[in-house]
Amino acid sequence: MADFGMAKFLGRDFSRVLTTMRGTIGYLAPEWISGVAITPKVDVYAYGMVLLEIVSGRRNSYVSCSCGSNHDVYYPVHVARQILEGDVRSLLDHRLCSEVNLKEAEIACKVACWCIQDDESDRPTMGEVVQILEGLLEISIPPMPRLLQAIAGSSHSTCF
Repeated sequence: MADFGMAKFLGRDFSRVLTTMRGTIGYLAPEWISGVAITPKVDVYAYGMVLLEIVSGRRNSYVSCSCGSNHDVYYPVHVARQILEGDVRSLLDHRLCSEVNLKEAEIACKVACWCIQDDESDRPTMGEVVQILEGLLEISIPPMPRLLQAIAGSSHSTCF
């Protein structure tokens, strides 16, 4: 992922000139699409998506619905739902063979969900992410981002 840190090189004034998306599909923060000024919080968003992949061992793309139907679900939607339901274990990479601290996995998933919030002001800074992962800051259950709610509503993903 060569996109990380690109926001740092583009000042707020310059970033308004950019009219095309820059980065890897699936990791782009909503700011890239909406045309608002780009800040380092776009990197926080991308980090959240990567963190979901690390914990789950899955790409953040669509996955088949577990209820056996033909419906596909955008993986971050599934993660957000499982976090809200308190089911972290189902999100973990099966290759971990249950050799994982569930509390640490829950914190990582919560951090990831905070990082992918629609509004950049709702996302933590990378410094706060580090402090949370080190256990220096507490973290609450994040709300499901509005964009993910919209995707969930249009994906017919009621089987989760």
